[in-house]
Amino acid sequence: MKERRILVIGYGAIASDLVSELLASKETNYALGLLLRLGSSSRQKAPENVAICESIDEASAFRPDLVVEAAGHAAVRESVPALLQLGLPVLVSSIGALHDDALLTELVDTADAHGGHIILASGALGGLDYVRATRGANGLDIVYQSRKPPAAWAGELEALGHEVEELSEPVTLFEGTAREAAASYPQNLNVAAALALAGPGFEGVRVAVVCDPAAKGNSHVVTAKSELGTMRIEIVNRPSPANPKSSWVVARSLLAAIRQHFSPLRML
Repeated sequence: MKERRILVIGYGAIASDLVSELLASKETNYALGLLLRLGSSSRQKAPENVAICESIDEASAFRPDLVVEAAGHAAVRESVPALLQLGLPVLVSSIGALHDDALLTELVDTADAHGGHIILASGALGGLDYVRATRGANGLDIVYQSRKPPAAWAGELEALGHEVEELSEPVTLFEGTAREAAASYPQNLNVAAALALAGPGFEGVRVAVVCDPAAKGNSHVVTAKSELGTMRIEIVNRPSPANPKSSWVVARSLLAAIRQHFSPLRML
């Protein structure tokens, strides 16, 4: 069985779930490494059979076949450009970081110049294939609503003067464009950025963020209308046990993208 060398940036809730899935795989032989900041406390939590890299030089020496970013917007800015300079394919989960046009241009230009590739994960959402197909269609209108229970928004609710345990009615935390949403909620709204990049851009996707005490999970509702037709999807994901701001399915989305990357048969 051919070995696949995967370097994961970070070791938070999503990354640890992903690493566990990869280590348990019986289909493929994965050799895993983690790229962590120097002195990171996550080093103590990492499995013994996972290599630890604390610099880009060490990451290069690991010789990954694929890099997976699962560490937040800062990691996209700080680590991904140098990895693309090495000509590596990088699977990005923190897509919201790409609301910064200068960063997006830098990453695309770097990948193009050095033979690297930027792969964007669908994460907690479905339907991006349809959105890509409608890009450029006349009258394209995309609206996205995020609806999550209070546990996902405890800090934000407290800042607004709400008692989290006593919340009885939905509270709209945000309404605006996907660009504004990605900048305001870097841990939560990678979905809005994915829709923007698949479809009409960051200014062309309207976003609403609702905290709802009746919500049973992390709900994503997308409507897309154009001359080609209409799509409406609703996905309700279970929150990650380790981080209620994130959906549990995100790690599985990254795993599916990894399998697609190495597979001779790809569904796009």
